Amino acid sequence: MQGVRKISTADLHESVLNQLGELIVFGTIPPGSVLRIEELERRFSVSRSVIREAIRTLASMNVVAAKRRVGVTVVDRAAWNVFDPRIIRWRLAGADRLVQLQSLSELRCGVEPVAAELAAGRATPEQETALLTAAAGMSATGRAGDLDGYLVHDIDFHRALLAASGNEMFASLIDVVAEVLSGRTRHHLMPHHPEEAAIRLHIEVAHAIQLRDPIRARVAMTEILTEAIEAVVKIASEYEEE
Repeated sequence: MQGVRKISTADLHESVLNQLGELIVFGTIPPGSVLRIEELERRFSVSRSVIREAIRTLASMNVVAAKRRVGVTVVDRAAWNVFDPRIIRWRLAGADRLVQLQSLSELRCGVEPVAAELAAGRATPEQETALLTAAAGMSATGRAGDLDGYLVHDIDFHRALLAASGNEMFASLIDVVAEVLSGRTRHHLMPHHPEEAAIRLHIEVAHAIQLRDPIRARVAMTEILTEAIEAVVKIASEYEEE
């Protein structure tokens, strides 16, 4: 008989962190609320050390803060580290999903076309190969309707693009972009079969970078983001009509 897998402390911490993070991000526990360790122990049926570790992580994200004579308090949203991938993930799971996607899409529009333009002058042969390989993978999995496989290659493409820009600030945004792409798949905001036009544009960006054509790379990347925004709005509106 196969033994029951014991839940590790790390698993418990991650579970409590995600549950508590979502409660705060969703507004169920609003800004100004004081988090009582004993109450959280009972609520999540875990040890004090697990709760304290979850609170330390939230504090590192500026979601909560220890206030003298008050205790651990939920901080106003304006102070949160909104670039933290976990906050993005929690917000994409909530009611303001489309607002968060719009904000992130606007960020990407300001960064990725410029990254593509820079990559056309700075990409290494290895990075060019990574872009072409990822685009080919997107094409194959897209045709097959394999959204999970498509997501892997899509993230690989944008990781390679941001790295190829040669700008360390752009490269540091890959986890943010990965959460956007993952969130679209996780919350069914992707077409059942990715648009052929979107796939062709990824291939065009890769080729433009390989050919050292910065204008073409930037224009194609802009079109990718425009298509993505339009697709999300279309699918979201279809859900609202149902």
